[in-house]
Amino acid sequence: MPGKTRKSITKRFKITKNGKMLRRLVGQDHYRQKKTGKRRRHGRRWIPLSVSETKKFKKLFSY
Repeated sequence: MPGKTRKSITKRFKITKNGKMLRRLVGQDHYRQKKTGKRRRHGRRWIPLSVSETKKFKKLFSY
């Protein structure tokens, strides 16, 4: 039987149809007023993980 999925990982990452993993930009929940609008807009994007990080985190997904 495979291990359980880490729920913290499922909340923070998305897996695309092709198997790539995406994460949010860090540091976007705090001190937003002093950041420029451009920095705030770019913070809403999903950023792809590197191949080595993807391999590491996919082990924590059981499905």
